Amino acid sequence: MLITAIEPRRKAMAALYIDGEFVMNLDAQTLLENRFDVGREIDDEDLHEIIRLSNERRAKEKALWLISYRDHSKKELKEKIQRTCDADAAEAAVERMEELGLLNDATFAQRYARKLLLEKRMSKRAAVFELSRKGIDKETAEAVLDEIEVDPREQIRAVLAKKYRSLEDEKTKRRAVAALQRLGYGWDDIKAVLSEYET
Repeated sequence: MLITAIEPRRKAMAALYIDGEFVMNLDAQTLLENRFDVGREIDDEDLHEIIRLSNERRAKEKALWLISYRDHSKKELKEKIQRTCDADAAEAAVERMEELGLLNDATFAQRYARKLLLEKRMSKRAAVFELSRKGIDKETAEAVLDEIEVDPREQIRAVLAKKYRSLEDEKTKRRAVAALQRLGYGWDDIKAVLSEYET
C-alpha cells in the first residue's frame, strides 16, 4: 500500500489517502513523528499501529482539555473520551492522567460532595447516589459525606428560603415537597420544617 496524499484537516487532523483512496483522518502530529510521508509504502501492521498511536494522542489531548475545565472521576472522564476515541485509547489516557496526578477519585469525591451538599443542598442519600453515578464506590462516597457536617432540616430551610418565598397556598407547598424529595430528603424532616411555616 502506498501513501498517495496527506491533507490537513481541522483540529490538528490530517486526511490519509492510500492508493488514491481516502482512508481516515488521523492526528497530524502522530503522522509527522512517525514519518508517514507521501510516497511511503506501508502494510496493514503499520496502518494499525499509526491508528492506535493517533487514537492515544487524541485521547490524551481530550483528557487534558476536559480536566482543564473541571475535576472528573475516572469513570466520567473515560466515558467522555470514548465519545471520540476507542475504549483502549480512553483507558490509556485515563491511566496516564492518574499517573501524572491530574486525576484522583478520592479528591474528586471530596470536592464534588461538598458541592452537592453545600451548594446544591442535596441530602446525603441523594449525594451518595450522585457520586455513584460518577463512578465513586458507595463506601468512599459515604466516608467522604460523613466528613461534612450538615443538618438535614437546616438544609431544607435553606432550600425553602432560596426557592420559595411563600408557602401559603397548597400548590406551592406540594411543589416544594416534590423538590425536596427529589433532593433526597425524607418525609419526616420535610414535614417537621413545613410545620414551622404554619401560622
